[in-house]
Amino acid sequence: MSITSEKQLPEAIEAWLDPGMDSVKGTETPKDPNKGYIALLGWSVNAIKAAQKFDRRYIVVAPEWAADFCTANKIPFIPWDFIRLNDRSLEIAEKLKAEGVDVAIPLFEETVEWSGAINSVLLNNPRMYGQSILFRDKALMKRRAQLGGIRVGIFEEAHEKEDIVRFMKRVNQTLLKLDGDPDDPIHVKAFDKAGCLGHRMIRKIEEIDTIPAEEYPLLMESHLDGWEFAVEAWIHGGKIKFLNISEYVTLGYSVFVPATEQLESWRNAITKQIELLIKTFDIQFGLIHPEYFVTADGEMYFGEVAYRPPGFKAFELIERAYGFNAYQASMLVFDPKSTKEEVDNFFPREVVDAKGYAGCFGVYPRRRVVSKLEMPKETIEHPYFESHELHEPTEETVPDRSAFGTHWGLIFFFGDDPIRMRDLLKAQEDLDFYV
Repeated sequence: MSITSEKQLPEAIEAWLDPGMDSVKGTETPKDPNKGYIALLGWSVNAIKAAQKFDRRYIVVAPEWAADFCTANKIPFIPWDFIRLNDRSLEIAEKLKAEGVDVAIPLFEETVEWSGAINSVLLNNPRMYGQSILFRDKALMKRRAQLGGIRVGIFEEAHEKEDIVRFMKRVNQTLLKLDGDPDDPIHVKAFDKAGCLGHRMIRKIEEIDTIPAEEYPLLMESHLDGWEFAVEAWIHGGKIKFLNISEYVTLGYSVFVPATEQLESWRNAITKQIELLIKTFDIQFGLIHPEYFVTADGEMYFGEVAYRPPGFKAFELIERAYGFNAYQASMLVFDPKSTKEEVDNFFPREVVDAKGYAGCFGVYPRRRVVSKLEMPKETIEHPYFESHELHEPTEETVPDRSAFGTHWGLIFFFGDDPIRMRDLLKAQEDLDFYV
């Protein structure tokens, strides 16, 4: 474990010093030895700051490049490269067990499998590793959902281009399409990547040729026409303790919390689906982030489920709307030493206790060549605008977007009207931030 001494830090390490951190200021919340000792798998400065303000002991497990930052800021740290699980995988679990750690919490997609492997040792529950595979492999995930009676679309695995061609033709044949009718689109996704990474919508057979060979194998899915939304549910003792519904305005671009009254009207049905998901995947604790579709006829379809914090700063949006720290919430429900009373007292009431609506928009340059960042007046002068994380471009030519692409940064909004928030986020799609 990394131990920071009180001696003068070398200049290269001191450059990483963050004077605002509680560990540096000496204001870190005292740790209760009777509560759990938590390992944070992966790298999130916001998660570390939340741990410093919480009463649980913690240690960060991250790649070697985080060492200098942790040393400079007095952060307990163990270096570990999250490459594919291999013969050395047990080593990190044994290190953490020797350290006295009670549970490991995954902070991003690639550490979910690791958390399952580590927690199977720390909690003496070998099934946890197999469960983590279900959260990582989208094809296995869909099959487990089907076995539990959860409604999903048609899906198959693709190992080469011809598999996608056959699947697309079969789907459209099933839909009774005639010659000359436009094909119904399909989706292809990476087996084990987060969010929109590797996600493509294929509308024509010819588009299959644009998929690079290295992206195979892929998961293929039929297209569902419906209202897509996400859920963040904190679970303790196999029961939902807090359920947030995140409303997507445009998938891959924008989201806000809590949802509009129209989507919140589905809360009872959504809660029943989450309870079925918990039963099907045998989830006893932790944070899950599933995505669903509601179709025009009121049917709810399962998309996928993640066992880690969502993207698009959803945790930060939830904190802005409700006031509780979502990272601390996860530490609480993961900790095997947390009591039911402590968990129940931590969470506010859904929707009614929200102070307002928090949203964010992911910016993609709309031009092929850009020279500078220029925030539109329509954005920064809007009363809901709060902040942004955009930077000046480092190169003039904007790379072609692969599949859904990766945004260049987020813009954050907060206000008291969900309809106005939804319209504001939608309007950002027509603005240029890079010119």
